[in-house]
Amino acid sequence: MTTAVIRGRGLTASGHESRRPDLLLTGALLLLGVLSVLMIYSASAPRAELLGNDPAAEAQKQAVIVFVGLVAFAIGSVVEHRSLHTVAPVLYVVAVIALAAVLVWGREVNNAVSWFSVFGFQFQPSEWAKPAIIVMLAALLAPAVENQIGWRRVFTALALMGLPVALIAAQPDLGTLLAVVVLSGVVLFAAGASLRQLGLIVGSGGLITWFSYNRGWLTLVEDRIDAWLNPEANALAVAFQPLQSQIAIGSGGFSGRGLFEGSQTNLSFIPEQTTDFIFTAVGEQLGFIGGALLIAIYAVIVWRLLRTAAAAEDRFGMLVAIGVAAMLS
Repeated sequence: MTTAVIRGRGLTASGHESRRPDLLLTGALLLLGVLSVLMIYSASAPRAELLGNDPAAEAQKQAVIVFVGLVAFAIGSVVEHRSLHTVAPVLYVVAVIALAAVLVWGREVNNAVSWFSVFGFQFQPSEWAKPAIIVMLAALLAPAVENQIGWRRVFTALALMGLPVALIAAQPDLGTLLAVVVLSGVVLFAAGASLRQLGLIVGSGGLITWFSYNRGWLTLVEDRIDAWLNPEANALAVAFQPLQSQIAIGSGGFSGRGLFEGSQTNLSFIPEQTTDFIFTAVGEQLGFIGGALLIAIYAVIVWRLLRTAAAAEDRFGMLVAIGVAAMLS
């Protein structure tokens, strides 16, 4: 019996629809959400208590974010995905405006102007720009014939990617910038860009990097590379957090030191532990087993997204699924 996939639902040969939710994807997302709240609570509670603040405040914020995400996931599961194609330009323009606005009215954190503060929640426009860029590129590249993209579409895609990349670089936010470049390249590759076209993209990126280096615009990048190559020489500067993170993860061993028992976490040796370095809380408290479980959860999510891309009934849906998989990878 042949099966077609419509809106994530099975349609049998007899024409009867049967809802077939992806239990693996749903279960992985739920498990990731629960683990995120638990780890953020374990990493934030000790320092909050020392400051006389509510130890559960950060975990409660994360719980709200998880709930909103699950609601969005549920809505997205029943909404026709082609509606995204229609609103793709709107999502892209809003994302670009937000990226520009944060440079003027945003909050500076760790020498980067990347955040808005709204009702006690930190809002980072560059993170919301990632799915907007994916949807916009998918809408642009989906009409390509026989998996071949003309040079006009390639240059248009580079322009669409270049504007938000330039705004993110101005913050500066190196991690998000690299993520946007990579996921855009993956979407172009999946859409059928030739090796010559991809080579042009890589070569252009190299020239921009070389020019930026000679202009002295990559000071932050140079500092991070130097800290990576010579961590001991920068132990009290930019390498402090990576070194403390290695100590935390290493001390967790195979099975971890136990929930709420990590000394690096409890003594607040890792400055940004509840954000970029939350994995250190997992490694120290839950050990190799917990870290491997977390990576496995992400692997399941990416796998199911790629299965969704393979089952998509049109190129737009396929490219969106592949782009999101690339973003998470």
